[in-house]
Amino acid sequence: MTANQLNHTTEALSFSGEDLVRDIVLQFPKAADYFKGQRIDFCCGGVKPLAEAAAEKGLDSDAMLSDLHKLAQEHPVLEEDTKWNGASSEELVEHIVNKHHRYLREELPLISQNVTKVFRVHGEDSPHLAEVYRLFNLLREDLLKHTAQEEEIEFPKMLAYSANPSEEALAELRGLLSGLEAEHDGAGEILRELRAVTNDFTPPEHACTTYRLTYARLEELEGMTFEHVHLENNNLFLRYQ
Repeated sequence: MTANQLNHTTEALSFSGEDLVRDIVLQFPKAADYFKGQRIDFCCGGVKPLAEAAAEKGLDSDAMLSDLHKLAQEHPVLEEDTKWNGASSEELVEHIVNKHHRYLREELPLISQNVTKVFRVHGEDSPHLAEVYRLFNLLREDLLKHTAQEEEIEFPKMLAYSANPSEEALAELRGLLSGLEAEHDGAGEILRELRAVTNDFTPPEHACTTYRLTYARLEELEGMTFEHVHLENNNLFLRYQ
């Protein structure tokens, strides 16, 4: 590892309870995994000081800060980890479309097959699977509609504004982005309900391989969605506020 591969030195990474959760993740992306483990929302609910977010979950913010500083020492931040913070809007949009939108288009139909099969086979002895089926299909519909709209309307308007800014275009963009953020909140709420109804994506002991795979893929979808929303809410959208 060379010096120019590091975006920050470990000594430079210092957090406090007043730092916004989203800013900690932007500065130290590994914190996203830690916050997920603590059930701290760093995407839609990331505009909160760490101390406040911790208090809402009944957690000790000082202990969390100690954990974060230890993680920062163990996991140096590479330039690759934070490159999207300084990327152009065009580069960031391209990344979001090629990674996250593509993931949803490819994976949602496959997850749907798993969810449907498990519900049909195990629904009688696992009644909660009816709710999993309902929530997932609601989420799938919302996400596919949301991403298609972004690619057709909001993303082109963002890039057009970046190339030729005007107060009128900015006002229109802010209205559109407010709607997108509300949709992100809705997706986040569905994911919270899915996590609750699946007991944190923990399959029962009698679960078959497909049952276990379905829960694993749903948890992966949650993680990818958090990363996706974080890039938009806390990076891309902030450029137009």
